[in-house]
Amino acid sequence: MKNNQIYEVYKVTSILLIIDQITKLLINTKMTLDQEIIIIPKVLSILFVKNTGAAFSLFSNNTILLTIINALFIVILHLLIKKEKDLSKFSCLSLGLIMGGMFGNLLDRIIHHGVIDFIYLRIINFPVFNIADMGITIGVLLLIVSFILEKRNSNGQNRKV
Repeated sequence: MKNNQIYEVYKVTSILLIIDQITKLLINTKMTLDQEIIIIPKVLSILFVKNTGAAFSLFSNNTILLTIINALFIVILHLLIKKEKDLSKFSCLSLGLIMGGMFGNLLDRIIHHGVIDFIYLRIINFPVFNIADMGITIGVLLLIVSFILEKRNSNGQNRKV
């Protein structure tokens, strides 16, 4: 992989990590656990919860195991990124979002013994989530799109994204 590609991935990683940690710091210092601030009635709230599990509170109260798994995923993803010879800007963006989200939630598990979640979409009663979760989700979706586009490119249908 070219050094500028690693730089691009970790630039996105750093930006997402900083935004994630600042928002969690604000929530943790300005709100009490389970406090809710309604932003748009019946649609969107800020609800401070601590998730000791993984997505959708799976494996609750397994912080040590989830911390180890999270750290292993980061190492594996880093090694895969370094191994890749030619990533598109789109792939760099998506991988940076995933890495930033993984680092954000890893820091929470280490520092707070659980992940600070606070975005609550009341309209669909979706589990409470955070900026790191958004980065991971959007990053994975963009990575899938990137793979599809690159596959089409390798078939000669379009130019590289």
